Amino acid sequence: MDFNVKRLAADAGTFLSRAVQFTEEKLGQAEKTELDAHLEKLLVKAESTKHWTERIMKQTEVLLQPNPNVRLEEFVYEKLEKKAPTRMNNHELLGQSMIDSGSEFGPGTAYGNALIKCGETEKQIGGAERELIQTTAINFLTPFRNFLEGDFKTILKERKLLQVKRLDLDAAKTRLKKARMADARATVSTSARTHTHTHTQRTVPLNSQKEAEQELRMTQGEFDRQAEITRLLLEGVSSTHAHHLRCLNDFVEAQTTYYAQCYQYMVDLQKQLGSFPSSFSNNNQLSVSSGPSVSVPTIPMTTSLPSVSGGHSGSAASGGFNELRSSNGSRKARVLYDYDAASSSELSLLADEVILVSSVPGMDSDWLMGERGNQKGKVPITYLELLN
Repeated sequence: MDFNVKRLAADAGTFLSRAVQFTEEKLGQAEKTELDAHLEKLLVKAESTKHWTERIMKQTEVLLQPNPNVRLEEFVYEKLEKKAPTRMNNHELLGQSMIDSGSEFGPGTAYGNALIKCGETEKQIGGAERELIQTTAINFLTPFRNFLEGDFKTILKERKLLQVKRLDLDAAKTRLKKARMADARATVSTSARTHTHTHTQRTVPLNSQKEAEQELRMTQGEFDRQAEITRLLLEGVSSTHAHHLRCLNDFVEAQTTYYAQCYQYMVDLQKQLGSFPSSFSNNNQLSVSSGPSVSVPTIPMTTSLPSVSGGHSGSAASGGFNELRSSNGSRKARVLYDYDAASSSELSLLADEVILVSSVPGMDSDWLMGERGNQKGKVPITYLELLN
């Protein structure tokens, strides 16, 4: 019990000494030991890494799950170490609605069949999105979170301990300074006394000065050791950057795969919808009669995806388009749906209008030269139906 009381009193004295030193530093009444420039630079780098890692993580989570309520629910399940309930994402919900409506209208009708095909594609995109989220969580978000909850917390702990050691060091310096000043005052006050009397009066100040010097050496050694430990941890942040770079490459690769899958799904869907042009023609007639037509965004046909380009080449060489190229003549064609020209060399199209098309030597197989009165320009063959 006696030992515990003494230990408690010693700890209280140390804490009070640190508090006094910290307060005097803030008031400008005490000197402060500054860290070396290299260590300060490492501390700034670590803080910057922590700040931007948190920002990138947050924005990535928003990108993968825009709904804040769902993010909160997933966070709670994660803290409870329970698996969150599986729910359909937005693409899957839209796809299911399209499939249900297409089934009600009738799969045998053009509109019902098109809705079902669109719904199936939307569900495929939803599945690809689910894979993207899972891959990103494992290869990108988890390493970032491990740094914040592991390595950086260790850095904070050691940095806080370094601050404590610095306060102890500066407090020891202050005590030594005060002990020397007391010794100097004792020397001046006893300068006129006898040698024996002087020796007796200076015993206490000299002992106090030696104790202060010994304490300073001890606190200096502890501070230096802690500074080295902190420096080694901070230098590891560079390795963290290298690891996060690899994670970033994995994230980009996952996004590339996702967007390529989505592009392929939509190209395949576009082909399927183009296989029954009469339904598009009837729908567009209704839209023209009731109001202005809506332009359908075009998908670039020159993207270097092997499976996609291969599919276009097959469609370009089939049917009447192949005959048109071989004859080098011209034929009338009906426009299936609106097209906005992407450049001055192309011709804008309106759904259900009839234009004259011809083949030009050297032109890409996915395009023909279209004419409408005095207007002339390239048109994509996927928007056309040749007339007999």
